[in-house]
Amino acid sequence: MNREQIIQNTIEFVKNTLKGAEGGHDFFHIERVYKNALLIAKNEKVDEFVVSLGALLHDIADSKFYDGDEAIGPQKARVFLESQQVSEEIITHIEKIITNISFKGGNFKQNFTSPELNVIQDADRLDAIGAVGIARCFNYGGFKNRELYNPEVPPNLKMTKEEYKKSTAPTINHFYEKLLLLKDKMNTTTGKAIAEQRHAYMEGFLEQFYKEWNGMI
Repeated sequence: MNREQIIQNTIEFVKNTLKGAEGGHDFFHIERVYKNALLIAKNEKVDEFVVSLGALLHDIADSKFYDGDEAIGPQKARVFLESQQVSEEIITHIEKIITNISFKGGNFKQNFTSPELNVIQDADRLDAIGAVGIARCFNYGGFKNRELYNPEVPPNLKMTKEEYKKSTAPTINHFYEKLLLLKDKMNTTTGKAIAEQRHAYMEGFLEQFYKEWNGMI
C-alpha cells in the first residue's frame, strides 16, 4: 500500500472515529492541525509521512474524554497503523508523538522529542490560541458546564499534571493556565511567528472581555 493511500485511509478512520466528538476535539480540529503541520513542515527537515500520520492520529482518543487514560490513544493508533502495514519503526514513533504532544498543565516533563513531534506539537498548539483557540476554549468550558469567569477563583499556575486534568476552574482561567503560555513554548520558526499574532489577538480579547464584564464602555 502506498503512502498516499495510507494517509487517505487514516483520514477516513479518524473521521469515523471522531464522529459526534466534542466540537473542540472533533475531526475539524484534526484537519486544522494536519494542514498547519504540513505548512510548518515545509520549512523543517522532517519525514512528511510521519508528520501526516502523527497529526491525523494525535487526538484519536484524547485522555480527557477517557477518564485521564493516556494509553488509549497510542493503542488505537497502533492497531490502525498495523492494519495498514506501516513499519514498526514509524508506528513506535507515532505512539511517542501521541504520548508526548500534550501540554498537561505545563509542568509535565516531555520524555521524547523529534523534529516531527516539534512540528505537530506547534500545529496543535496553534489551534489552541487565536480566534479558533478562544472558540474551542469556551466550547469545552460549556461542554463541562464551567463558569465563564469568577473573579474569586484565581488562575493556578502551579498545578501538577493530575490537578490540571481534574480542574473545574472557570473558562477564563484556562487562558492564564495554558493558552497565554503557549507562545513561548513553540518549537519552530514558523510556529513562533504565527503564535505571536494569535497571542496578541487573545490579549485584545481579554482586555475587551474585562471591560464588558465590569460594565465599561
